[in-house]
Amino acid sequence: MTPTDFASTALPLYSIAELRAIEQAAMRDLPQGLLMQRAGQAAASAALKLLHATQDGDAGHRRVLVLAGPGDNGGDALEAAAHLASSGLEVLVWLAPEAQATSPEREQALSRARNSAARLMEAATSTASAAVGTAPWHLVIDGLFGIGASRPLDGECRDMAQLVNNFDCPVLALDVPSGLHADTGAIDGVAIRATHTLTFIGDKPGLHTANGRDYAGEVEVASLAIDPALLPPAKAQLGGLHLFARQLQPRQQNTHKGSYGSVAIIGGAHGMAGAPILAARTALHAGAGRVYVAFPDTPPAFDSGQPELMCRRAQDVDFSGLHFAALVAGPGLGDDADTVELLQRTFESDSPLLLDADALNLMAAEPELQSALAVRTGAGATILTPHPLEAARLLDLTVAEVQADRLGAARQLAAQLGVIVVLKGSGTVIAAQDGSVVVNNTGGPALATAGTGDVLSGLCGSLLAQGWPEWEAALGAVWLHGAAADALVAAGSGPIGLTAGELIPAIRKLINALSA
Repeated sequence: MTPTDFASTALPLYSIAELRAIEQAAMRDLPQGLLMQRAGQAAASAALKLLHATQDGDAGHRRVLVLAGPGDNGGDALEAAAHLASSGLEVLVWLAPEAQATSPEREQALSRARNSAARLMEAATSTASAAVGTAPWHLVIDGLFGIGASRPLDGECRDMAQLVNNFDCPVLALDVPSGLHADTGAIDGVAIRATHTLTFIGDKPGLHTANGRDYAGEVEVASLAIDPALLPPAKAQLGGLHLFARQLQPRQQNTHKGSYGSVAIIGGAHGMAGAPILAARTALHAGAGRVYVAFPDTPPAFDSGQPELMCRRAQDVDFSGLHFAALVAGPGLGDDADTVELLQRTFESDSPLLLDADALNLMAAEPELQSALAVRTGAGATILTPHPLEAARLLDLTVAEVQADRLGAARQLAAQLGVIVVLKGSGTVIAAQDGSVVVNNTGGPALATAGTGDVLSGLCGSLLAQGWPEWEAALGAVWLHGAAADALVAAGSGPIGLTAGELIPAIRKLINALSA
């Protein structure tokens, strides 16, 4: 198995503004309504595929509920309803209240749906909710609101979303689940919880981060036969092995421990020694040649579980010069006055530096540390791996504000400090100083346990020590970390109760399999 076996093309993620521009450019050369017709046909095909996959023997007549909003997303749903009705399915279309004038394309789609065998029901009718709530549905198609939604779901649409979320059947969202922001994955109030999302023209970041992974389900892109020349270079993309596969190579025979770099993990204040030990064990199992643990307090004589680790007193360690191929500062570091000076010493090193946990909290509390970090420009690369609360402290925002725009927060922090930022969470966001962003697509709730962040920092430090470029080291560490957790979950070791230490051998196994 080689990295090229897994390599694939880039998976771009487009913002709402970019998609609007692409759509407008495409429509200049297409007959009116053709894109909506293509979307409806693609939606109908996806719906039939889902119905076929969920059919259990002779399941009888298949009943489909289509939720059609007042905008173009509703037009897509109406086109799909007409196609499905012509396929012999029983289709009920729930028409949302029209708050504003609809487009000519949507009116044409509505006319086609009315002329089909589908049954249309206005939301305002007295029997609408009862008809929807009591019927046994085999599939729901969500076409209430797409990427143009500018306010939370309310009124009948909010009630319908809550009703659908209690159904025990597949839910296919068109473009984005109604109520989910396409750029950010944020939800303001209520959103449709889809099992599948068919998104049009290009993929959206909001489907893969924040609430997106819980509400979008399985995501498929329907390009609608858009000319690829109309698609601009993406500023964001979905993570994947292809982004760092070239670094995964078999090892040469004529090498030694010095070939794979030395890592220093700096942390482990009184009562918190476990954090740097987890990071150090991960660095060793991920392939670093030598791993040191520099404790701000009196170090243990050795790690009984991993005696290969070299435990030192941080004050006695020289972090400057060429002693270390990479430094990882912060796991369990604490916030004593001496740790500020210790952190400043790591900033003076020319080695690649990863800052995590308490190192980030110290930076947020001590502005002079941020100034000292800026001096590293041109020296070793710097990677920050904050969780949302740590990012909020650094940006002087609330956690809610960070989570409301995870890509924007990661970009802002990367530009502000001149570093690479790994904003952890569901759909971890990796941002570079130039605004490039990758949304990771591995991992899940199994990682929501103490110590997994320490494992990630040790893994990234190990890749840096082995000579990986900083951008690929950040991308690779995040992807491998999540993929190892996914493998353990698939084997029955999670998501509930998975511990950080269990990730370490799983990461080693994965790296070896991909590098062999």
